[in-house]
Amino acid sequence: MEKPKIYMSDIHLEDYTQQYEGKQATADTMVFDSGRKRALLNGKWQYAVDQYDTCLRQHWFEERRFDENGYTLPLDYSFDEWPVMQLPCCWNTLDEKFLLYDGSMVFTRKFSHSGNGEERVILKVGAANYLCRVFVNRSYVGMHRGGSTPGYFDITDVIKTDNRIMLVVDSTRRETQVPTENTDWFNYGGVYRDIELIYVPKVYIKDFRIALVPDGTFSKIQAQVKLSEKISCEAWLCMEELGIKSQISVSDGTGTVVIEARPELWSPDTPRLYGVTVSCMGDLVSDRVGFREIKVEKGEIFLNGSPVFLRGISSHEESVENGKGLTDEERTENILLAKELGCNFMRIAHYPHSERMARLADEMGILLWEEIPVYWAIRFEREKTYEDARNQLRELMMRDWNRASVIVWSVGNENADTDERLKFMGRLAGCAREEGGNRLVSAACLVDSRKNVIADRLTEYLDVIGINEYCGWYTPDFEKLPQLMANSRPQKPVIITEFGADALAGHHGAVTDKGTEECQAYVYERQIEVLRKIDYIKGMTPWILYDFRCPRRTSYIQNYYNRKGLCSADKKYKKMAFYVLQKFYQE
Repeated sequence: MEKPKIYMSDIHLEDYTQQYEGKQATADTMVFDSGRKRALLNGKWQYAVDQYDTCLRQHWFEERRFDENGYTLPLDYSFDEWPVMQLPCCWNTLDEKFLLYDGSMVFTRKFSHSGNGEERVILKVGAANYLCRVFVNRSYVGMHRGGSTPGYFDITDVIKTDNRIMLVVDSTRRETQVPTENTDWFNYGGVYRDIELIYVPKVYIKDFRIALVPDGTFSKIQAQVKLSEKISCEAWLCMEELGIKSQISVSDGTGTVVIEARPELWSPDTPRLYGVTVSCMGDLVSDRVGFREIKVEKGEIFLNGSPVFLRGISSHEESVENGKGLTDEERTENILLAKELGCNFMRIAHYPHSERMARLADEMGILLWEEIPVYWAIRFEREKTYEDARNQLRELMMRDWNRASVIVWSVGNENADTDERLKFMGRLAGCAREEGGNRLVSAACLVDSRKNVIADRLTEYLDVIGINEYCGWYTPDFEKLPQLMANSRPQKPVIITEFGADALAGHHGAVTDKGTEECQAYVYERQIEVLRKIDYIKGMTPWILYDFRCPRRTSYIQNYYNRKGLCSADKKYKKMAFYVLQKFYQE
């Protein structure tokens, strides 16, 4: 990496980030890490706000203390004297002064490593919003784009016994990113999922996928192995509970085997999981997996051969105390709240939530809709923007491929039906279908408001049609809803992915008073009255489980929150609409 040539030359560099664009961590650099030896780097990190990107401009990571002539340089940093932040966390929740900060922050710490020299060391950054540039021992390791998917970096060649690691995280909203500058949720900055060292052999299992063969017989399991090197060898698959020990022939680095077996099928009512291990050339990985089949046929959604109505709710990944850095206890609480409603399904929007959410859903028995942040104001004509979206989709699919609970990949939300968008999202839908395993492909689409009909051209690329409609709220006339249903004749199942109304917890009045619990409950009553009679409606995920932060919303009722939650933001108070939906789902 080229150093600034003269003192203060960094202040004139307009393209200073170009030297950090290489070595991007993508879906292709991901490593299957379940069951592996690992070491957490969570804990105390020194940090500094770096609004002007001085770290990148001046190469702070080099810790250069003397010039070419041996004179001591004045420094604009003092790593070991910086204040301390406990990672993972969102900086917005740490201190009120950081609440609305968008920009760069530098995190650094020292750590020790005692390797045997026979292992490769992979650094995993679980999630850092949005750009994360990684430096280890004065070397640039690489960067990752996307605030909700993990980045993997091979640091074998730079790690030592005593080490300094530095993460430069930039949460700036940009029109070229996915999501862009305008969203309807809070832009939390920080490193808000685990930072880990993953230890693997020199030749290792890079990817492992296992699932029920979706042929309707429920009698075959397919397993796929991919190695880090294109070699030929043998791998072994073991599932003791099913009496399976099977050889997998690996050729040119990949191998596939189909095994006759009849596992107990996974469902929300019977979330049966099986332990599985794969070994190859001294490497061993493990997982806990469920087996199920999901398909669409003749306008119905079938789970394990039986029609299913998706009784769902939407949810953001947020808590009052921790922002996007939820604890497992908070994720469990969200699933339990959904189950209390009578849900068998959750739409976790509008970006990939933690991989822990999918694992908990596997264990607790709840179906999931997972989504990438192709949201408002996307520049659909830009190929780089498409590549960003496609990579985030592939990272999500690779991360959660073995999760039985995940039944829908969504390629976006609320985008106008234009030619550029159709091409952009149609390509994403094709990618999801090609690489996503036995899942349904969908997106949350808008209604053609002029004709009041479901007519989005993207539906041609989808297995199920998601529709956001706010009759009784943004469309005040309730009669638009039965008219919409009557005007539409979709040939595919429809999930009403959003409806609802704002209500301030504890605020009461007439059903005509916007922002009251009574008004919200009335909207739910009228929506359910209509939707329950429509034969092509095969599920719903009303907006939303609990209130969440949103800087766009500034009225007295909202106070910088979206108040459409069925519960208050702290989840301690259930609004009247909670019980309306619960009554319907528990019929």
